[in-house]
Amino acid sequence: MSDALRAETVTIKGHNDDEIEAYLARPLGDEPRGGVVVIHHMPGYDEATKEMVRKFAAHGYAALCPNLYSREAPGADPDDAAATVRAAGGVPDERLVGDVDGAAKHLNSLEGANGKIGVIGHCSGGRQTFLSACSLRIDAAVDCYGAFVVNDPPAGMPPTMKPILGLAPQLSCPLLGLFGAEDKFPSPAETAELSAELDRLGKEHEFHTYENAGHAFFAVDRPAYRVEAAVDGWGKIFDFFGRYL
Repeated sequence: MSDALRAETVTIKGHNDDEIEAYLARPLGDEPRGGVVVIHHMPGYDEATKEMVRKFAAHGYAALCPNLYSREAPGADPDDAAATVRAAGGVPDERLVGDVDGAAKHLNSLEGANGKIGVIGHCSGGRQTFLSACSLRIDAAVDCYGAFVVNDPPAGMPPTMKPILGLAPQLSCPLLGLFGAEDKFPSPAETAELSAELDRLGKEHEFHTYENAGHAFFAVDRPAYRVEAAVDGWGKIFDFFGRYL
């Protein structure tokens, strides 16, 4: 199997057929492969997220991260774009679902696509992963410390960040959840409530909570990074996608 890959900025059709920027990485071999939609976190469409996209390609997947902020702030620095979108009230849920759907369709249009799609997101992207998996037909979803799925956000958060636990009956695929025991958003009590609701509904899910880890423990460019939790978490992600994609 070739270890060569190609990574580039592309334009895809998102919600309402809007043309939006996205970052694509894929192996150059001709083996059939699943696709992974990477939903960036609230800080934006940044280098750390693009590195994750390339990591999926290195492991044999075609991966695509749509720039959720490209309408409001095309070409802007990720921090500036995030501030602009937060000031505008955040990314509407309907638009997010449309953008993820467009990303999935783009992945399935690529040569070698096997028709299976996974979605993964961190922080706000974790919430949006759950939203996507409850709104679209997805094959596997990974929620990395997605906040405000169950509880209301604190004051000052974008109004789009409303709880979406009521969508749980529509969950279309197995869900992997990776959380920190020291996180407040979501707290262990919140993730336990989500797990209990999914148990009640008979929805397939697998949750792991890491001790000595808080929010953003996957983020190698931030002080919150926790190497043991992140390494183990990546192992669980690739095992999970390997089973379903």
